[in-house]
Amino acid sequence: MLLDARDLDQRAAYRLMIGSIVPRAIAWVSTLSADGTVNLAPFSFFTGITSSPPSLVFSAIRRSGAHKDTRANVEATGEFVVNVVGEGVAEAMNQTSEELPPDVDELAHAGLTPLSSARVRPPRVAESPIQMECRLDRLVEVGQGPGAATLVIGEILAWHIRDDLYDPERARIRVDRLQAVGRLAGDWYTRTRDQFELTRPNPTYQGR
Repeated sequence: MLLDARDLDQRAAYRLMIGSIVPRAIAWVSTLSADGTVNLAPFSFFTGITSSPPSLVFSAIRRSGAHKDTRANVEATGEFVVNVVGEGVAEAMNQTSEELPPDVDELAHAGLTPLSSARVRPPRVAESPIQMECRLDRLVEVGQGPGAATLVIGEILAWHIRDDLYDPERARIRVDRLQAVGRLAGDWYTRTRDQFELTRPNPTYQGR
């Protein structure tokens, strides 16, 4: 079957994307508004970009033509925290995907615990196994119409990692213990417990 993107409307293209680009990591982004209100929302169009400097990007798609609170807060303050979603907080993460007024604190709404950050003002989610404090690098507008989005590119300033997840000898995160959650299509998610290893053909490659 061939589906030409030129023949699809925005909604149909979106459904194909979320069903094809799987699994997707979830950026659970905490921000502060200009008046200090906490916002927390999940984004599954998310990935790392480079390690020099350590940087990541997530895509904030507009709803009904308007920017999301997260995007507005990041533009206003230049700071945000990406909290990793483990299985233990999957239900709470789902609660924070609800469309709520800008003056509602989603951390409190979902019964989560805020923690002070070291380098930025937005709080971290205590229940998240890994939190990355970020400073805005740039905002890039992509697309047009109802599916238009803002790419939020940020530099990672600091990591907070649960002690049992970090291997100090190898300076790596124990992904076997992380039990992260990934996004699929519709209401479906996946776990990262089922893992397998493939050795690279060029094992000296430094990007492993």
